[in-house]
Amino acid sequence: MRRSRHEDLENQLAKSAQWAITYGDFMSYLMIFFLIMFSFTLSKSGGKTTENVKYQESLIKIQKVFGGKGSSLDYDRLIKREKEESMVTQLKQALDKKDLSKYAKIETWDKKIRLILASAVLFDSGRATLAPRSEKILAAVAQQLKTLDNPIQIEGHTDNVPVRGGRYKSNWELSMARAYSVLVFLEKQGIAPQRLSAIGYGKYHPIADNNTAEGRAKNRRIEIDLLRTE
Repeated sequence: MRRSRHEDLENQLAKSAQWAITYGDFMSYLMIFFLIMFSFTLSKSGGKTTENVKYQESLIKIQKVFGGKGSSLDYDRLIKREKEESMVTQLKQALDKKDLSKYAKIETWDKKIRLILASAVLFDSGRATLAPRSEKILAAVAQQLKTLDNPIQIEGHTDNVPVRGGRYKSNWELSMARAYSVLVFLEKQGIAPQRLSAIGYGKYHPIADNNTAEGRAKNRRIEIDLLRTE
């Protein structure tokens, strides 16, 4: 009789506790739902910050706990993305510290990190040999790029003013030669050659109006692209 009463009591307690199990499951799924919605909002808004990376890392861990598709590969990619964002911060600080930020502009995109350098600070007019003044800024850039193993693409750009005389027959040739000069410098700074590539676009990818002196100055540039982790 006593055993029967004990079993009845356990059954009653188990039934009364079922609401807590259901409530716990509901709260867990509700939390996951809001996390997913927040992640979707960040992706739609173009979030590329370190905070977004850390949040995505936490989301993957939660997915693993609840039997989701979070994988070690996803985690490794997020760690690399966090290192990329850290490199951007360090590069900005290095440029500011050496008073070089006025010569450089950093843009962050989903697939690349872009550093734009005015040709005037790197080269003399009509030349593709790096000027001595360029070494300070390119050395600071190389020091940060060495912290990662991402591919690097160097792009040369010019304005639309025709090249007259000199070694190069066209802006296209000049832009290619300038991009190559930057590539060689970065390699000498210790960046693995397997990471490097160079291309010249000449006048065909302007970012400003070539009808003004200010616009032409902006178009004469070198772009160093660090390709992000896919």
